[in-house]
Amino acid sequence: MRVTRRAVLRSLLGGGAAVALGGGAGVAQGFEFSVTRHARALPGLRAPLSVAFLTDLHYGLYIGAGSVAAWVDATNALQPDVVLLGGDQLDARMDRPEDPLLRELARLQAPLGKYAVWGNHDYGNFGRAGRRYGRRRADWQARREAFAQALAGAGVTVLRNEGRALRDDVWVGGVDDMWFGQPDIPAALAGAGDRATVLVIHNPDLLPDLPGPAGLVVCGHTHGGQVRFPLIGAPVVPSRYGQRFAMGWVKGAYGSPAFVSRGLGMSGVPLRNLCEPEIALLLLSPP
Repeated sequence: MRVTRRAVLRSLLGGGAAVALGGGAGVAQGFEFSVTRHARALPGLRAPLSVAFLTDLHYGLYIGAGSVAAWVDATNALQPDVVLLGGDQLDARMDRPEDPLLRELARLQAPLGKYAVWGNHDYGNFGRAGRRYGRRRADWQARREAFAQALAGAGVTVLRNEGRALRDDVWVGGVDDMWFGQPDIPAALAGAGDRATVLVIHNPDLLPDLPGPAGLVVCGHTHGGQVRFPLIGAPVVPSRYGQRFAMGWVKGAYGSPAFVSRGLGMSGVPLRNLCEPEIALLLLSPP
């Protein structure tokens, strides 16, 4: 049987789980968030590196500038070396100016820079996808480039199958969206040399297809399932691998370590359950 978000929501509202999610509790959980800290050694690194990973903001439908402002304040308080945005900055069904989002992202502070990749909902907003993402547009590529330039104006560099040297000992690469873009992992890592590598991929379903080992991969997209239950986990995970890459620490091809964030925003339904939004602080150290 194919389980859909609509079916999950119908079962929540009609069954015993409505008690847990009723009274706005599920909605409230969607607007809370925490900072999770993860210490890990990264091969090739010669000095510590702190990475703040924010993904799946989904600004526009359920998420407004106030939520983004709180995430930015919390991130700046961590004083990370670099900020990575894991895609789905926009919600596909939004149809209002991105200026409030851009103003908040401009406030992010990180001495080594701020980098982003595209997600499927970003492409939906550009008009690439059509169907449930909204009306398909012939000018979607121009809209994509216009938003990339707007992000650049806010100090955020979009990495679409390309990378940058953050320091002499570390390289960050960003991969285009799996569903609607043209992901090219080798291109994202070209130029890394013997540096430690951090690879940003929106969709963790690319993990089994890594063409070679990566030092660390960070992913979003799944929201951890967004709605989870004791014992059974998430009835719906937007992955062809089911629960395998739902959230947390996993492994890709060649044993590459990967972290899948629960993300910050919401899509499909405006609630979460037992799946708190997170800003992930990755405290990376030399082996």
